[in-house]
Amino acid sequence: MATYRVAVIPGDGVGPEVIREGKKVLDAVSEVDSFEIEWVEYPFGAEYYLKTGKTLDEDSLKELKRYKAIYLGAVGDPRVPPGVLELGILLKLRFYMDEYVNLRPVKLFEGVDTPLRNKSEKDICFDVVRENTEDFYIGVGGRVAKVPIRQQHNLMRELYNLKFNLDIEGDADEIAYQLGVISRRGAERVIRYAFELAERKKKRKVSSVDKANVLTEVYGLWREVFAEVSKCYPHIETEYMFVDAAAMWFVKNPEWFQVVVTPNLFGDILTDLGAMIQGGLGVAPGANINPFGTSTFEPIHGSAPKYKGQNKINPIATILAGALLLENLGLYSSAAKVEDAVRAVLREGKVRTYDLGGSSTTEEVGDAVAEKLRSS
Repeated sequence: MATYRVAVIPGDGVGPEVIREGKKVLDAVSEVDSFEIEWVEYPFGAEYYLKTGKTLDEDSLKELKRYKAIYLGAVGDPRVPPGVLELGILLKLRFYMDEYVNLRPVKLFEGVDTPLRNKSEKDICFDVVRENTEDFYIGVGGRVAKVPIRQQHNLMRELYNLKFNLDIEGDADEIAYQLGVISRRGAERVIRYAFELAERKKKRKVSSVDKANVLTEVYGLWREVFAEVSKCYPHIETEYMFVDAAAMWFVKNPEWFQVVVTPNLFGDILTDLGAMIQGGLGVAPGANINPFGTSTFEPIHGSAPKYKGQNKINPIATILAGALLLENLGLYSSAAKVEDAVRAVLREGKVRTYDLGGSSTTEEVGDAVAEKLRSS
């Protein structure tokens, strides 16, 4: 029997509650399909930080890098200053593991309401592939109260190390600036991932989203690379869209999209819009992926500390993130069974949490999905 070791970071707030149900469902499918998951839990989060003053140190990161998959609940706690856990855990994981792909399936399930009129599960079923380590999220910027001034910034990534020496001159009283960086290799690898995903899922079209009509340099390079990579996949249709138009079409005609690939900033915005049209944060999973290393799987919702211990948060997003984890391990059939079990439970409508109009508990939803798996 094959055994897969998976690191688990339950995190804060409702994180441990939804992770409990996700593990329950994955354990159920492992029984059905005769493999084993060895869960190795880590305490990183608010309590650990308040007790030790640490988030993720170098030794912890090295240990986590031994795993192919990390199952993450959520981080965030009002007792910890904003940004400490997000930067010290989420971004550290993303950059240290070089998780350059953010994958967000946008899929409406039967029985879940969408705010879009006259749209059904047949109309909302696409994937957004977001570049996850570059663009305007590199953290290079500053505020200048008085010019002239000289500032230096260093950018270290798996692909490169860059140094920016800036001489700022002029007569402005105060300015703020932020630099965006897209590299040819960084764009190429995530765009190629999007085409490979389209092939694996038998999708016929990949849409590239940017704002090259205004930010001509960074997104001009993005477009060049997309055109080059697309030549390797002549059987897949391609199109270019500006982000403002893409946002409009997400709402007006979501059925137009199959696989979307986009730089970091626009991907962050569009995927939250995608979560809403698929029925809300409770059913929206996400993954930060290094196809050749360690990847992290999580619901896209936060830690919701005010609901901690109430056993009421929807665990579906976490369960579906678990299905993405199984795909990452190469267990595609098992991942499909998890999704089918979720689909069946939502279609029946007997067990659903408050955000979907029901009154079931977190635990009852996890039980229902696990039982559906075992009985299918």
